[in-house]
Amino acid sequence: MAALLLGAVMLAVQLQPVPSRPAVYGAEPGQQELVGKAATLQGEVPEGAAPNGSAQQLPQTIIIGVRKGGTRALLEMLSLHPDVAAAENEVHFFDWEEHYSQGLGWYLRQMPFSSPHQLTVEKTPAYFTSPKVPERVHSMNPSIRLLLILRDPSERVLSDYTQVFYNHVQKHKPYPSIEEFLVRDGRLNVDYKALNRSLYHVHMHNWLRFFPLRRIHIVDGDRLIRDPFPEIQKVERFLKLSPQINASNFYFNKTKGFYCLRDGGRDRCLHESKGRAHPQIDPKLLNKLHEYFHEPNKKFFELVGRTFDWH
Repeated sequence: MAALLLGAVMLAVQLQPVPSRPAVYGAEPGQQELVGKAATLQGEVPEGAAPNGSAQQLPQTIIIGVRKGGTRALLEMLSLHPDVAAAENEVHFFDWEEHYSQGLGWYLRQMPFSSPHQLTVEKTPAYFTSPKVPERVHSMNPSIRLLLILRDPSERVLSDYTQVFYNHVQKHKPYPSIEEFLVRDGRLNVDYKALNRSLYHVHMHNWLRFFPLRRIHIVDGDRLIRDPFPEIQKVERFLKLSPQINASNFYFNKTKGFYCLRDGGRDRCLHESKGRAHPQIDPKLLNKLHEYFHEPNKKFFELVGRTFDWH
């Protein structure tokens, strides 16, 4: 009799159901596979590291770019949503070989702890212009939702230069004027990297080889600066998030000259490095920039089926 009782107890133990990880908020079939990858990799996270039952998840959304397009502002605004968990730093997993070679386990450990219903988001602006990134992202999750924030290509070039210029100033290092980069032998220097980053149609073609356009939401960076709330509403809808961000979450800071955020009674603005004044540039050179981007912009508009208020 004792043996029979023992056998019954052992059978009951074996038949206990294995608890499964809750589905990700708004997840689609491809994203459920991503959850499985994340769950497999959870063993690499130190035991007891997850507070309140939260865990690190591979991102279901990535802000892929563009550099100096407003990616930090977009991430901060999106973080206002309670169902969003955002990685604080640029991860550079898909574009830096020293990171990518360490595998998805390393990538997972860079993500914030989040609840099962939250979307995990990371942003690395260099992804958009890196030729090898689209295929790598697709290999991780072909159903991922991608956010791309763009602004007037000419303005982006000036912002690009401004960031590098101030980085040199802070290190007390000299740096050439923007004219020295933009002009070579009396002509526009088309080899200047900042110009190439603004050729949006070239990079977009690469992404559309792996992702349909419906997987990529383009945020108008210029409108986000002028009137952020409508642009964030579009992002909420694209990510299938409940409408939680309100117009009251934004207020214009006259001192800084741009919108800041109000979250639960706490005000916060972007870092002082954001919104810096661009260098003075000869109007004729600026016109050359506008002319240079005219045809590439038309190609981009045709590619994505919408237009932007760019020169």
